[in-house]
Amino acid sequence: MHTLRQMAVLSVVTSIATLGLKFGAYALTDSVSLLSDALEAFINLAAGLMALGAVIVAARPADAGHSYGHDKAEYFASGVEGVLIVAAAAAIVYAAVPRLFAPVPLENLGAGVVVALLAAAANYATARVMSKAARAHDSITIEADAKHLMTDVWTSLAVVAGLLVVMVVPQWRMLDPIIAMAVAVHIVFTGVDLLRRSAHGLMDASLPAAERHRIDQVVRAHLWPDTAYHALRTRKAGARRFIDFHLRVPGATPVSEAHALCDRLEAALAAELPRASVTIHIEPLEDAARAVRSDGETSPSE
Repeated sequence: MHTLRQMAVLSVVTSIATLGLKFGAYALTDSVSLLSDALEAFINLAAGLMALGAVIVAARPADAGHSYGHDKAEYFASGVEGVLIVAAAAAIVYAAVPRLFAPVPLENLGAGVVVALLAAAANYATARVMSKAARAHDSITIEADAKHLMTDVWTSLAVVAGLLVVMVVPQWRMLDPIIAMAVAVHIVFTGVDLLRRSAHGLMDASLPAAERHRIDQVVRAHLWPDTAYHALRTRKAGARRFIDFHLRVPGATPVSEAHALCDRLEAALAAELPRASVTIHIEPLEDAARAVRSDGETSPSE
């Protein structure tokens, strides 16, 4: 299985290669749509470098200053990548608008199209490998980078399609800036989605409803007949999930038995949800009045 660091390095290497190819295609043709594609490749490189830094930091073990680890570094990287994508869209629009009012003849379109397709193929292959690794490691940073590269692939294909039309019908050269602006609109959605997900992670949003339901099923399956749980709280930091809840046991239960039940619950939850950190607070079943929900996230067990 590929490591996250290897995937980040692969992204950087691919971005450097495609950056050279795409700016070369722009130099050959003077096409603003190919320029938009090249600008996105530049953002890919910056994002890849940030992703590399993020996975290195996130992999550091917990220490005295960061007792919960460094996993949230991934959210900063994906958030910055979202900003860069939106900035790239703005730069594309800035370059394309003047061409709407003053179209220019395009040159060497055949060579430019071939170079753009080579860059798209490199990005596609890299994005596929990175997407698989992101799912295996549950990494939002690598997933974000893979999505960005795949967005670049679709961008390149749209640009090539438009340029092929211009090659056949040269008087339609205004199609060049129109495609560039369409590309800008398309990639904005990717950037906004990354910003939204990063904000949710930094704000300690709860795990998705489906995962909370799985947690409830696992806990219920391992509870004793005379026990219950409540005050479930969840959050996620990078690939790590944090789960905590209150476990109610009869007041006469020996500490060793209650501890053994907690161990079984923690092991079962870790098997169901990888990289889960579980904290369980034990309280007497008879003293139900002590249970106070702190965040409104409740369990059907009550």
